[in-house]
Amino acid sequence: MTKKRLKLGIFGFGCVGTGLYKVLEEAGSVEANIKKICIKHADKPRPINKRYFTTDKKELLLDPEINVIVELIDDAEAAFEIVSKAMKNGKAVVSANKKMIAERLPELLKLEQTYKVPFLYEASVCASIPIIRNLEEYYDNDLLTSVSGIFNGSTNFILTKMINDHVSYPVVLKEAQEKGFAESDPTLDVEGIDPKYKLCIILFHAFGLITQPKDIFNFGISRISDFDLNFAQQRNYAIKLIAKCNKNGNEITGFCAPTFIEKEDPLAHVKYEYNGVVLESAFSENQLMIGKGAGDKPTGSAVLSDISALTYDYKYENKKYKHVDKNLKLVNNGTYKVYVRYNDTFSNFEDFSSIEEKFTSPYGNYFIGSINLETLSKSQWIKNKNINIIFIS
Repeated sequence: MTKKRLKLGIFGFGCVGTGLYKVLEEAGSVEANIKKICIKHADKPRPINKRYFTTDKKELLLDPEINVIVELIDDAEAAFEIVSKAMKNGKAVVSANKKMIAERLPELLKLEQTYKVPFLYEASVCASIPIIRNLEEYYDNDLLTSVSGIFNGSTNFILTKMINDHVSYPVVLKEAQEKGFAESDPTLDVEGIDPKYKLCIILFHAFGLITQPKDIFNFGISRISDFDLNFAQQRNYAIKLIAKCNKNGNEITGFCAPTFIEKEDPLAHVKYEYNGVVLESAFSENQLMIGKGAGDKPTGSAVLSDISALTYDYKYENKKYKHVDKNLKLVNNGTYKVYVRYNDTFSNFEDFSSIEEKFTSPYGNYFIGSINLETLSKSQWIKNKNINIIFIS
């Protein structure tokens, strides 16, 4: 197979862009060179020669020598505009923007098909874990029933430090930001929105289902208190922010929420900025993949793997989507066991199909009950900042 020589135009030179530059230089085996990098602030100090940089996106999008656009910016709307124009100009695209992909997937698929150019985005899900490529190639004919795991390295780092090192949430959040694991505005990570975007992408490659992030329930880790951590310790639980989807017939359920898991669970041993993905299928049964889910080089390596694949004209075949059951749909009708911690009183027990445990004390109160996912997602009491919920695996 003949390898193509690639000339890259990169949008963005933050954490991931810098990581890509480092791994591209160190690898040395990928037939690709950076020609131009488009950035916002020309006067910002950067570790490489100024000749690479421009603030004019046309220098990349209209340059006939640049055959691959690598999109690594935060703004999903601006990213979609860049990606769209690149594909319309006949350029292959590599992206790490999970929000853009999750929200605009039908449009992106249409652009890819219309302009006959590949669009790859391994780095958008779980950084160094090659989950998309595995779902596309290894599990293309396997009957997957479930995909679950830790899809966000920032929150896993925070939870590990809180539990193992007894560091308070504000302190460890600041450390995560200083290490480049969390953004200055950490909302997407700590409220479970980032892993929800990734779950949407997983749903497409695992089952061929296109859905919108707004249709998937998410709950974050920002309300976890010492009371919750003590409960976990007493019950021999670990706490992980788990994203999960299950297929049953032509129905799929999906959510992202903090979850108590047994210390013996393989995911309990996935710590700090690492991610872990568990695949369950009819033929190969359970598979566990672990890798770094945050940081410049781990994410940059995923981008580099897509660039390397383009030297061989690789593209996703989207077999699951092409042969998907037209009746396949996302539903929120599953019933789950949850721990609910509250400060003073709780008056919505009727939302629960059963209550199996209650506890009250001067230091805090909780109960454990079973609730329908749709009921939970539509409840008003869940918006109360003094109430926390944690699923029980």
